[in-house]
Amino acid sequence: MTEFDDADPQDLPLFDPFAGETILAPEKEGQGYWVGAPAVTYDETRESFLLCYRRRRPREHAPDRGYLSVVAESSDGKNFETLWSMTKDQLDTTSLEKCCLLRCEDGVYRYYFSYVDPADQRWRIDLVECDSPDGIDLSASREIFTAATAAAAQDAPVEGVKDPMVYYIDGTYYMFISYAEGTPRDENSAGEMHETSDVFNTGLLYSTSALATSTNGRDFKWLGNCLPVGPENSWDSYAARLGSIVRGKDAWYGYYDGSASHLDNYEEKTGFAASRDLLTWTKLTPSAPAITVPHASGSVRYACAVEHEDTLFVYYEMALPNESHELRLVKLPARGA
Repeated sequence: MTEFDDADPQDLPLFDPFAGETILAPEKEGQGYWVGAPAVTYDETRESFLLCYRRRRPREHAPDRGYLSVVAESSDGKNFETLWSMTKDQLDTTSLEKCCLLRCEDGVYRYYFSYVDPADQRWRIDLVECDSPDGIDLSASREIFTAATAAAAQDAPVEGVKDPMVYYIDGTYYMFISYAEGTPRDENSAGEMHETSDVFNTGLLYSTSALATSTNGRDFKWLGNCLPVGPENSWDSYAARLGSIVRGKDAWYGYYDGSASHLDNYEEKTGFAASRDLLTWTKLTPSAPAITVPHASGSVRYACAVEHEDTLFVYYEMALPNESHELRLVKLPARGA
């Protein structure tokens, strides 16, 4: 039993992935071609949706992996125009991951981006501050977290941090982070953690969720794990990545990506978690994912919701029958408190 056993199912931001519409399509069909990892916010001053997304190619197709990160804008939440973009060679990195752009309370736009650090092949998170969404200057970037600084902050091993999603709530900035936690389960394979420049794809560590908070959107305090993986043999026993939150009537609800093995590292399914305080999260879907599709890998992942007026706009990455992933949008009634 949990404190959320009596939660109203109608309050959950559950959606049918087939009810959504395509926002962006992958450049080609086939496994490894994706467009997604959305992070969406609504900018009241511009009266527009700001979307960050990335494009990916299979490892054997140059440029491979996450090669392009884009900031786009839309007045209706559906039709987006590119404001700014970067390619992975601008950071001398092997891959880009989820990024997030937020207009903060001081009027500054802050772009939080994650990529493989060329210095040690471990995922990291950096920040660029700018006056407008199209004015991002990578030369002005600064560190938010590296694997080393996260490990020092929690006094425990961390081998990668990525996928930042930032919210401003009641005077505090909350950053939800995907991170590789712990020491290798096979000590003899420790040297293999970063050989492919993606520790999350090795199976040596768990892929889980951390929370960091800030009062200014610049300097974050690492608070550590907020959503651990499930027990052995559960559907989310390898990965539990909390990527987006929604305010409900009596609680906060979070979409999280889960998998039972590193073999599904790129093909996670969607589960739900809940929290009263944004710090401690309880899984509502411990026995099975809540959202999946009946073809290809079944993947529906990186769900990201933003409320505007009386509508909840939910963006998500979905596997297609040809094994590529596209970015889709479904609209739900606003949850509302």
